[in-house]
This record gives sequence, C-alpha cells and structure tokens, in this order.
Amino acid sequence: MAKNLATKILEAHLMEGELVPGTEIALKIDHTLLQDATGTMAMLEFMAMGVDRVKAELAAQYIDHNLLQTDNKNADDHAFLTSAAQKFGVHLSKPGNGVSHQVHLERFGVPGKTMLGADSHTPSAAGLSMIAIGAGGLDVALAMAGHPFYLPCPRIFGVKLTGQLQPWVSGKDVILEMLRRHTVKGGVGKIIEYYGPGVATLSATDRATIGNMGAELGATTSVFPSDHRTREFLEAQGRGDVWTELSADPGCSYDEYDEIDLSSLEPLIACPTSPDNVVPVREIAGLKVDQVIVGSSVNSSFRDLMTVCRILDGRRVAPHVSFNINPGSRQVLENVVAQGGFMMLLLAGAQVHQPGCLGCIGMGQAPGTDQVSLRTFPRNFPGRSGTKGDRVYLCSPETGAAAGVFGVVTDPRELGKLMAWPAVENPERYQLDDSSIIAPLPAAEAARVEIVTGPNIVPFPDFEPLPDDLSAEVILKVGDNISTDTIMPAGNKVLPFRSNIPAISQFVFDQLDPEFHLRAKEKGNGVVVGGENYGQGSSREHAALAPRYLGIRAKIAKSFARIHKANLVNFGIVPLSFKDPADYDLLNPGDKLLIPHLRTMIIRGAEVIPVEVGGRTFLTILDISDRQRDELLAGGTLNYVRMQENEE
Repeated sequence: MAKNLATKILEAHLMEGELVPGTEIALKIDHTLLQDATGTMAMLEFMAMGVDRVKAELAAQYIDHNLLQTDNKNADDHAFLTSAAQKFGVHLSKPGNGVSHQVHLERFGVPGKTMLGADSHTPSAAGLSMIAIGAGGLDVALAMAGHPFYLPCPRIFGVKLTGQLQPWVSGKDVILEMLRRHTVKGGVGKIIEYYGPGVATLSATDRATIGNMGAELGATTSVFPSDHRTREFLEAQGRGDVWTELSADPGCSYDEYDEIDLSSLEPLIACPTSPDNVVPVREIAGLKVDQVIVGSSVNSSFRDLMTVCRILDGRRVAPHVSFNINPGSRQVLENVVAQGGFMMLLLAGAQVHQPGCLGCIGMGQAPGTDQVSLRTFPRNFPGRSGTKGDRVYLCSPETGAAAGVFGVVTDPRELGKLMAWPAVENPERYQLDDSSIIAPLPAAEAARVEIVTGPNIVPFPDFEPLPDDLSAEVILKVGDNISTDTIMPAGNKVLPFRSNIPAISQFVFDQLDPEFHLRAKEKGNGVVVGGENYGQGSSREHAALAPRYLGIRAKIAKSFARIHKANLVNFGIVPLSFKDPADYDLLNPGDKLLIPHLRTMIIRGAEVIPVEVGGRTFLTILDISDRQRDELLAGGTLNYVRMQENEE
C-alpha cells in the first residue's frame, strides 16, 4: 500500500497505539531540544526524575532567549544550564551562538529522525525532513529520560506545490498564503506534508521557514521530502554522510488536500494582531514604517540575510526607520561577513545584533508608542513585542528591506526599478565553527560535575492529587484565540523568572487583568473560561504551570490548542470543553462552580462531565486518553511518573 512520508516516519517510531487519527499514540524520540526560557524548568523536571544521564540519541540545550543580562538572573540560569548539560550528557550551544532552530538545522538535524522540542517552532526541522514537534518542557524532559512521547495521532494534510517562486517572492510568502487560506486553527490535529514538483525549487532553509510557521496554523508539525536540496544543504554543512533520500510513495493518499502554484504567489504581509490576518503587500502600500527587524527564529538564514544585504548595498535606510538584523546563528553571521554583507549593512545604517531570539519574544527591540514595526518573525500576537497596543506586521526579508529603503510599506517588486533581483544562493560550503557548542562529557567525568544554582533557581513545586468534589470560582473569562503570550507573557521583565514559579506566577494574565494572580491565590480553587483555540501559540508550559501554582484547577473552553491542552494535564489542570458552545455565555467571573464526584468520574472513564452553577447544570467534555486521566488523578505527570517508578 502506498504511504505518504509522514506516515512512514511515524510508523518507524511508533511504540504504542495505531495510526488512527484522534487516537493516542506513543512515539520514540531521537532528538530533544531545549532553549533557555523553557529549558531551566525542563532541566529541573528532568533532575526531579532522578535520571543520571539523558537516554535520547541526541539532546541539545540552546541559550538563545534570555540573552540580556540586566542583572544576575539570566547569567545564573546560563551557569545552571551549562553545568546541567555537562552533568547529564547534553550538547550546549552557548549564548550568542544562535537560535535553536537554525543551529540544530545546521549542526545536528538528520532526515527521517524524530525530535521533540520545548519550543513551538521546533518544526523548523521540516527543512531536513524530520518529524519535529513542539511540546511542553515536561514532555521533553520525559523524552530525555527515555520515555516515549504521547499525542493524538494527527491527520496528514497533503499540500501539493507546483511552479516556482517569482523574483521578490520567497518561502515566507508560501506560509503566509497557507495562513491566509486556513487561519491559525487550520492545522490543528494535522501534520502538513508538502510534496509535488514545486518542492525541488525550495532550499532547505526555505522549507525551514515554512515548517517554522506551520506552528501558527496550529499544526502538530510539517514535513518535506529529503531530496537533492536536502543533500545540498547537509554537504555544505560538512554533514553529507547523514543524508538519506525520503519521499512519499507514488499514488499515496492524504486525509486532506490543498495545492499552491508557487508561480502565482505575490508578496504577502500579516497585519496586526494575528499571523492569519494576511493581505497582499500592495494593499497596504504607503503605510509609514518606523521599525524593521529581519531574523530571529525564522528568516534568519544566510539566504535571507544576504538578500537584505544586497538590497541595501549602496543605499541608506530611510532616516526615520530603525532597521535591525538578528542573525539566526553565528555561522550565518560569519558567512555573511565573509561575502562582504556585514559592511553593506553597516554602511546602510542597519543595526546588527548578536545571534538570538531578541525582539521575537520581547527581549528588547520593543517598538515605540503607536509605531509600525515590520518583522520577519513568526508571531504578532497583541503585546508580544513588549509594547501594549503594538502594530506589528509579519513579512518576508524582501518586504522588510523594501520598507527600509522607501520608509513605507512597499511591494518589494518595486525594488526592481532600482536594481536587479538579487538571486542569492546558499554557499556550496559554509564556513564552519563549532567552538561555541560544548559537547557532552564522558559519563565518568560528567558524574563529578556540580550543578550550579543561583538564587533564582527554585525547585519544582509540589502539587496535590485531584479531589473528588471540585468546588471553584470563575476567576477570569476570555475570548477566542487567546495565546500563551496573553496567559504568560514573555519579555525582558518576565522571562528571567522562568526558573522561579512563585515569582513568575505574578504575571499570569498580566496584560488582561493585573490583579488575576492575587484573586486566584485568595480563592484557593479557581477556573478560567475561554473561547475557541484557547492556548494557541508558544509551547511555554509556564502558561499552565504558573496558573496551577496559583490554584487554577480547571479550564473550560470551547476548544484548546494541542500543546497547551497537554500542558494543562501535565500539571493537573482539568481541560474541559463545552458540550454546547452556547453555554459559554452562561458563565461570568465570580460564578461559583461545583463538579461533584469529578475524581470518581475520571476513574470510571466518563467523557461527559456535568458542571453545576447557580442552580443550573451544563455539560462539558473531557477528551483525554486513559494515561492522561491517571496523570490528572495524581495531580500531574511528574507525580504520576514518580508513582510508576515507586511501584516498579
């Protein structure tokens, strides 16, 4: 029977279950990825399991988020992560070496492997034909300890690519077109597999861009074939020996289909405040631009940055524009320098920053009041930039560079009146330097390493098992598409507390309700009510862990984003969805809810959970696996794992 590529890779890693969409499966994980904003807590969770050394084939820890050292906290976390990586057998990428997704693509990615990353943009590894999935830090810590990763079996969404991108149109426009068509909910529960003759026209880094922002569709992950373009990239990295050809069988089927003629695409832009608010650039041309940022976790490869260099060569950015470059890796920057691009940027008036996430997660680079910021980043959720009421647009490097030159939003095809299209190709052989990657120590030497813990490293909190009767108050009610940025903000004020749950919990829902943390702690047991696609966006488990610390025991929503729903279970918060979405209108902050015999119902496998409020009863659905039920009963996944180990 002909099989698509995603099914082949899933089958090769299937440890439990069957590949039936919606049913729970367990996958063997080959690579794990941590970044510092999620990795500090994930490493504490790994340590709490009592495992001496990672059991995954390859584990990598990147320091790419909390790069600003405005006080001791970030530096302390870096020291902790460095010592923990040495002790437990993890590759460590030092601060300034680059963004996890770009560096992993360059130095570690292998076609056909699985990867679990504590970052929602882990699917960037689609550029090397990996099944790479974003998850909460606890799930990644479990994979590091050798446990399988459990998830609902996804549907496979086949997208056929034909034709070839026209000049001034890039891979970014492909994924913006997908978001325009399918919205931020269009990929939920799906793996997006790209196939067809148009695939061969896209480089590995183009594919990484498309895979990265597949997360904005809500997709489990994305995947491309491993072909001559994949081999081309790996050989340029000096790693051609890990290449293998992978593709779908001729005549295979998919659960869902779409088709994009690449030659028909034009430059696109996502308007505030959602990645799916996409229009052609020409429709908003002329809008004054105050800031442009190229790079960070997406569109930060050599081709992306060198294209900008060539556009700016011999020109100056408009006087009122702040033009910023965030290289994806030290390797990218070194190769841009080698080809003269760095001087082109400096003479044009651009600001070149260290390789890292930076403004993408609000770590500096916040725009001014009412300023328009064009960014090649993957997200423009409200306030994510660090500025309330921000006006952030998402675009390609070509569109960003055009705005820098003209000072207003400009279709980059207009640049064709000034210059020839800079058809930048990736190098046949990159300049390589792995001196900023610390390889794991031998086991005997690692055993002697002492873990460095500063005052901001606080042990993982203990959580009580689920009670039989749950009596709780509605603390907050929110609408549709609430992101984890809204639940648990990022930025230089909040991110340094990722290893300190008591401190970071004070910022939960800070954008919507600065008093939320006080009311939640006061009430003891609380509930949050949400609309559709609750918890979209980042994989940050703190959006579940911090509310649980504050006493939130259940969240009731019309629907949940995949990663956030799993994180809720991981920390003992019951994720209930309205059986009748109209019942959402019945609830308001301050309402007292009672869920009698909740524990008993979960033990019995009940899917319909009645909830009582003000003399009325409405029905909710608890759609989780039997394993997740056991985890909820235990008060969270870590409690459950400890219980299992004690029984053994």
